[in-house]
Amino acid sequence: MGILNTLLRAVTWWHGQTLNTQFYTWRKGVKVGEDAQGNTFYRTHDGKRRWVIFNGEAEASRVDPDWHGWLHHTYKEPPTERPLKHKSWEKPHSENLTGTPLAYAPAGSIRRPEPVERRDYEAWTPE
Repeated sequence: MGILNTLLRAVTWWHGQTLNTQFYTWRKGVKVGEDAQGNTFYRTHDGKRRWVIFNGEAEASRVDPDWHGWLHHTYKEPPTERPLKHKSWEKPHSENLTGTPLAYAPAGSIRRPEPVERRDYEAWTPE
């Protein structure tokens, strides 16, 4: 099983880091921190490059907004050094569920397991 995992890591990127990314991270990466989902964030020694190693599937919407801002050089300091202030009405971050069984389906949608009977609509009938 070890050889198969090594081969998968050499040719795929969606299940975690590839061997090349792991080597680059080992040589030039400085660990900056982790988010609540276990994703690990790195930067180069000079701070010019920043990247994330996902814990599980590589899905960009799994990165918290605070870390997203740091990755894209919107903030100089990472959230571990200077946390952003959040409003009381803000909901916690969640990944984009579009295209998954957990995606939002409004009442009356054919994707709902049990369609809800609508009471706000009356079908038109000619007189």
